[in-house]
Amino acid sequence: MPALSDRMIGEVLASDECHAAQFYIPASVSLQELQPRTLKHNDTFAVFDHYGDIAVAGGGTEGLFHRDTRHLSKLMLTLGGARPMLLSSTICDDNASLNCDLANPDIFNKDGNILIGHDLLHLRRSKFLWQGTCFERISVRNYDEQVQRVELALHFSCDFADLFEVRGVRRDRRGKFELPCVEPDGVTLSYLGLDGVRRITRLRFEPRPTRIGPDYVFFDFSLVSRERQIIFTEISCADLPARKARDAFLFALRDSRRASRAAMRQAVAVTTSNEIFNEAVRRAISDLYTLATNVPEGLYPYAGIPWFSAVFGRDGIITAMQTLWLDPTIARGVLLHLAANQALVEDAASDAEPGKILHEVRFGEMAECGEVPFRRYYGSVDSTPLFVLLAGAYFERTGDIKTVTHLWPHIMRALEWIDSWGDRDGDGFVEYHRQTDDGLVNQGWKDSYDSIFHADGTLAEGPIALCEVQAYVYGARRAAAMIAGRLGQSECCSLQNAKADDLYRRFDDVFWQDDIGTYAIALDRLKRPCRVKSSNAGQVLLTGLARPERSEVLIANLMRGEFFSGWGIRTIANAEPRYNPMSYHNGSVWPHDNALIARGFARYGHTQAVARLFHGLFEASIYIDLRRLPELFCGFARRRRQGPTFYPVACTPQAWAAAAPLSLLQSCLGLRFDPQQCHVIFERPMLPDFLDEVTLHGLAISGARIDVKICRADREVAIHVLEREGKVQLVTIN
Repeated sequence: MPALSDRMIGEVLASDECHAAQFYIPASVSLQELQPRTLKHNDTFAVFDHYGDIAVAGGGTEGLFHRDTRHLSKLMLTLGGARPMLLSSTICDDNASLNCDLANPDIFNKDGNILIGHDLLHLRRSKFLWQGTCFERISVRNYDEQVQRVELALHFSCDFADLFEVRGVRRDRRGKFELPCVEPDGVTLSYLGLDGVRRITRLRFEPRPTRIGPDYVFFDFSLVSRERQIIFTEISCADLPARKARDAFLFALRDSRRASRAAMRQAVAVTTSNEIFNEAVRRAISDLYTLATNVPEGLYPYAGIPWFSAVFGRDGIITAMQTLWLDPTIARGVLLHLAANQALVEDAASDAEPGKILHEVRFGEMAECGEVPFRRYYGSVDSTPLFVLLAGAYFERTGDIKTVTHLWPHIMRALEWIDSWGDRDGDGFVEYHRQTDDGLVNQGWKDSYDSIFHADGTLAEGPIALCEVQAYVYGARRAAAMIAGRLGQSECCSLQNAKADDLYRRFDDVFWQDDIGTYAIALDRLKRPCRVKSSNAGQVLLTGLARPERSEVLIANLMRGEFFSGWGIRTIANAEPRYNPMSYHNGSVWPHDNALIARGFARYGHTQAVARLFHGLFEASIYIDLRRLPELFCGFARRRRQGPTFYPVACTPQAWAAAAPLSLLQSCLGLRFDPQQCHVIFERPMLPDFLDEVTLHGLAISGARIDVKICRADREVAIHVLEREGKVQLVTIN
């Protein structure tokens, strides 16, 4: 059983001991076993099996989802009443389409005689998503020397389940299913929800089916030798005007390819001497732009598929931080969207307080009806300081004074929240505590009910002050001071720097635990330190809150076997009382957590430790389907000639996991930017031992661009300018 996670929605557990574990995903089916094929475009995503079907069984997650509702829960293709045999199934490198090659099995008549021998008919299914619609082209070719009569069928249904139902929540009531509307070339299915919203799934087919019903279509045709028949399907999550499925497919395919190329053209192109790493980078960048969703303010990276395909404040901010060097437009979209949705008033049901930054937004029936609290939910203690931290990092990267000026009132409101609502008891540390019993119990990034505890295993009681949140606050104050100085707000600049200095002094006195060589993971409501060795302490290094002498001890401990599994740093050390390598937060390895810790390592000059973390995660990706790092994997120690142990319900793709190798590359290279001087800076650059060369095409700054090649030279690196546009200068600091 996986750890009970407050992001993993499920049945409410009523016992006093487990009252906090109200959100849970049952793990009756392992996503790693199924290795589903996922597609996404904006607010629509689909989870298919390797055949390109949707075959939901007990605990299954497959389906076509739009704005948190499953618009198709079954889609099964058969030939002559039998399921085809799988030849291959792959997602294109740019994540734009799923292509499945299938062949017919032996097909028998009623008397048991073979009608069609196996492997005579080849089927190719190509499908993609575009603007709320799943498009598919089914090609059937006859490789027999004889004419073959083909009966191809598609069986479908729709449960209009809310995503939280799919994740495990039980409902006492549901809306009304309306009668299907069957037409000669299609079927419309509809459902009127308890929220008063009518949700529609419209299926169209071309050519017209031979037979059609409310949950099936049949195509009967004959093929001479080498002849091909093509069938187009269009499954829309909206009531679109009538159009031919073939034309809709071709126009949508053209538009989606153009949009995909345009989006990824903004990113720095990365090529290296290691082709496996090149594959991993291509997939990571494709995943990022697949998850990046058009919101009114720009691009926003949704957190992950299937459970978290939505706006999450923390996830979006951290993903933007990790990719700021690669494409600053992602950070700009995140900042502007979160600013536009910053809380203005107190609302206990949504854990909202003036100035607070979003945790999560949902659009489904259950959120609209208040059955889950996530319609617009603010139960995150770290999104607000991280928002200010990202604003500062964006300004340092781009020098975009116009955007930062627009953000400044929102930054001030976020700082006011930190000083007031975030620190209600006035002790100088930011704490969290939910306002109602329906809110999340733990509101840091480790939000499982049992993730914050004392050395004897006793769960900490809130309000809780997390160590890494204080580091985010410290970084936020330094960032706000820098921005204030550039905007001529000298009084604010001095005030935020003074508050950061005070936090720097007091944090060490309260959180450092000398006898165990780490920072306490948190302070509980009685201000007692939770003396647990955790990866949270590693994130204290991220913003420079750790004193240099503490960093030496902390980094050495994090890289020992109790933490470092060989693939990455575990969320807690393996001797802690609640350690479980198969848990969600108490012993697993999270790529994004390791990438943030590595940024801290680099900040304190420990680049060899950065390289070791980078190497571990890269080698893990070698064993993973599509070279795609998942949300997390189990924390078992690395074994010779074996890959990592997968976590059963990890999301993949996941935005901050996809961004992790890109962030690790930046940390190794010491890459940063000075837009005022138009300098691209490499500070103490080095390459991990699996990379001899790295080429970065299109590093953009202040309207200029530069291409560079970084080459290993013994234990040093040499950096060469390949091409330059504008007055950009390369600066190397050793």
